[in-house]
Amino acid sequence: MSLNTEERVAIVEFRLEKAQRAYEQACGVVEKSYWETIANRLYYAAYNAVSALLIAYGYFAQSHSGVIHLFGLHFIKTGIVSGERGKLYHNLFTMRLTGDYDDTYGLTKDDVLPYMEPAKQLIQEVSTLARERIKENAQRNER
Repeated sequence: MSLNTEERVAIVEFRLEKAQRAYEQACGVVEKSYWETIANRLYYAAYNAVSALLIAYGYFAQSHSGVIHLFGLHFIKTGIVSGERGKLYHNLFTMRLTGDYDDTYGLTKDDVLPYMEPAKQLIQEVSTLARERIKENAQRNER
């Protein structure tokens, strides 16, 4: 996928906004105990933030597994983002799959709530990295 600077900035910002909305949606239903919904929203919040980061750096994935792979390859293995954050992202993906598709197990408060704050931190960290990259690219293009 080839994007010009304006398109890249717009897509990155849109995905970061989607990440924030999804996280707020997760927080908004905690009091209702919709654990599968919360798991879904936490994962998609992280997914949108991580995919924005990938796009900011010029990487494009065609699937959720592709996002996981590229995030691991370009950000976890290189130490830009900690291995702990990579494991968290993978756990959010697994928890979302369980909540959305597992007919034998329903997620509980104890499964989901421990991920709320770490997911927020992951989203903040990768959002900052994505915006920094966009800013660096804009500065390079001005020269």
